[in-house]
Amino acid sequence: MLLELASAILQPEGFEVRTFRDPRTALQEFKKSPPNIVVTDYAMGPMNGMEVVRECRNIHPEQKIILLSGTVDESIYFNEPERPDCFLAKPYQIQKFIEMIKNLAGIPA
Repeated sequence: MLLELASAILQPEGFEVRTFRDPRTALQEFKKSPPNIVVTDYAMGPMNGMEVVRECRNIHPEQKIILLSGTVDESIYFNEPERPDCFLAKPYQIQKFIEMIKNLAGIPA
């Protein structure tokens, strides 16, 4: 449901959205064609969001990444060498999510 919500929020704003239920599949596609921005949730299986952040940054060090979570806060990555660019706690305000995406994309809000 959250994947469909992200698409429903971002597509009307003019963004092309690709969603993946499995982070391993997402990383395979990422290797072929990195997107402008990666949005990942912390609580997933079989990898967590921080593992996705690390893998993306290993492949593409300048990748822009947003980490979403309803189970952890920003302290989850304070001691990590690889960190997301932004963190958004769930439930989040839709407008804040859109502004965050636009900011990372370099689009005036």
